[in-house]
Amino acid sequence: MTEPEILDILRAGLWAGFMISLPILSITLVVGTAIGLFQALTSVQELTLTFVPKLGAIFIIFWLSVGFMGQTMVSFYQTQIITLIEQR
Repeated sequence: MTEPEILDILRAGLWAGFMISLPILSITLVVGTAIGLFQALTSVQELTLTFVPKLGAIFIIFWLSVGFMGQTMVSFYQTQIITLIEQR
């Protein structure tokens, strides 16, 4: 296996990891910003106010996007890893 092949697989793996984590990270950013803005406007500084809504949003988005995440992982495995194994 040559160095460009290894770097190509690494690049594809990093991209797949980015795409898998994007829904959860983006919804956490949006919910966290909204909660932070709400806390700044109302002067309510309660730790559970930030934790519980973020955790709920993460669970909901994970439940909604688990098919996409699984399909992305399977696609990466089939297009990169299986083809590499078949070539050897």
